[in-house]
Amino acid sequence: MQVSENVLLKSYNTFGIAATARYFATFSSAEELKGFTEEQHNSGLPQMILGGGSNILFTQDFNGWLLKNEIKGITITGEDNDYVYVKAGAGENWHGFVQHCIGLNLAGLENLSLIPGNVGASPMQNIGAYGVEIKDVFHELEALHLKDHSIVTFNNADCHFGYRESVFKKEYRQQFAILSVTYRLRKQPLFNTSYGAINEELQRMNVQELSIQAISQAVINIRSSKLPDPAQIGNAGSFFKNPTIAKVAYESLHAAFPQLVAYPVANEQYKLAAGWLIEQCGWKGYRKGDAGVHAKQALVLVNYGNAKGSDIYNLSQEVMDSVKEKFGVELEREVNIV
Repeated sequence: MQVSENVLLKSYNTFGIAATARYFATFSSAEELKGFTEEQHNSGLPQMILGGGSNILFTQDFNGWLLKNEIKGITITGEDNDYVYVKAGAGENWHGFVQHCIGLNLAGLENLSLIPGNVGASPMQNIGAYGVEIKDVFHELEALHLKDHSIVTFNNADCHFGYRESVFKKEYRQQFAILSVTYRLRKQPLFNTSYGAINEELQRMNVQELSIQAISQAVINIRSSKLPDPAQIGNAGSFFKNPTIAKVAYESLHAAFPQLVAYPVANEQYKLAAGWLIEQCGWKGYRKGDAGVHAKQALVLVNYGNAKGSDIYNLSQEVMDSVKEKFGVELEREVNIV
């Protein structure tokens, strides 16, 4: 691994934040990373693994080893009557991998098209969109423990998947580097068009015969129309999670705000649309300097050019405070803060 010092990270995070890393290197194999972590074991400096940089906000420089995962490769590892098991290196581009699987007529990932980032982040975040989450198609992953340098296999239960959560964001935060992920994909599709926007877009596209290709294209069209391209405006997609509240709290809130956007989930709870809450507080299209709230989707905070990470963070706190004051609801950041 070739190590560089004091590297500007603006091109390595989709927010385009101009933080720096004291040391920066890339790795393209488990052996390369393992050798490096063993060598630097007693350096005393923190280590952080960077993927596509699409779900991270640098609020300060990183005074340690920033190691970028570039492990590539896609292979079929097995199949049974109903499923094909596809393994991908954690450094593979997520959307590229989804399109590769769709090209093989393997179903399950089509609703997750055009999500930015790399394969390795998919189980870490339990990414989800349009009625599908990674836990629905996840089989297993391999990860390197950054301290004892062992390679560990995690199955679905081991990952403790939750809403945009996994064991890698909580108990094992910054302890593992995900090396590869294996997905269990269907030979015969089980179409999920439960989100109204998909059906509407399929109708607009004049789709006569439903397919995973058509659903993927519908999702791409919807996301492209609503969400800013990070190559044009710095952002990390949805900045906040959709909050979940108890039924009694929902009923009280709905009585006060009849237009409240929410839907029932498990255990007599309701998930609220964070974007709607934020928009009702007047933030949609707000801009202060180069930090702002996107004009088409209030869930998305943006960097119009030269915002600092602290500017974005402070704006997010103002948004959270206003939602708490107006609705009594606590928002939670989905983006990882460094």
